[in-house]
Amino acid sequence: MMRKQYKWQLPKEIEQRLGETSYGRQRAIFEADHLFIVLHTPPVDDGSERECVLFLRTPEGKYFCNGIDSGEFALRRLISSYDTLFESYDDLYDNSSSATDLFKLMEVLAPVNRAATHLHLALQSARSHIEGDTFLIAMRDEAYEVSRNLELLFEDAKRALDHRIAGNTEAQARMAVEMASAQHKLNILAAVTFPLMAIATLMGMNLVHGFEQFPPVLFWTVVGTATVVGLLVMAWVTRREKGTKN
Repeated sequence: MMRKQYKWQLPKEIEQRLGETSYGRQRAIFEADHLFIVLHTPPVDDGSERECVLFLRTPEGKYFCNGIDSGEFALRRLISSYDTLFESYDDLYDNSSSATDLFKLMEVLAPVNRAATHLHLALQSARSHIEGDTFLIAMRDEAYEVSRNLELLFEDAKRALDHRIAGNTEAQARMAVEMASAQHKLNILAAVTFPLMAIATLMGMNLVHGFEQFPPVLFWTVVGTATVVGLLVMAWVTRREKGTKN
């Protein structure tokens, strides 16, 4: 697929540095006193598709965009489109209420952040080739501000996401400790009550076992014995739990 052609005459020195299928990455080419700047519009969706916007500065200081005599306006509008995206993403960041919201924001913000960084670097390279062009200096500075804002927003979103993940991990660890403590208490309770419940079940059966005529002291003796057995079982359970922790 051949790269798109526009209604302008590029110096052959610039043509020789361009590929046949595309204009390539964002960059500045200075040949034969002509400055050729390849920039990209803000990426959409996953960032794989990007549209090139081409600028040509003639030796007389006149700017063209995609073959049309409106280069200065088009460059301002391109940088403004990145700034508009920053404002919309900043609002999304302020309204993010979950880790999922922050993750989705970072997914769309990352390619825009990279593209804005490369746009600034391309304009900085262009500025190094041309001395005293106040318009180009101003555009370079505006591109830097937009790139910086997007970078800071991305870092803020990343820190917020890391904080939420750490908070969720801490909460889960705390719940695990509470559940283990509750399970430990249940084990102790079962150890104490199991002998009592077992003996009460046996003696409560409707069977003639000969203990019906014994004095009440036998009942309390059984209760005391069952309690002692329960305490011994509790000590055994507690000792095993401590051994497991170690």
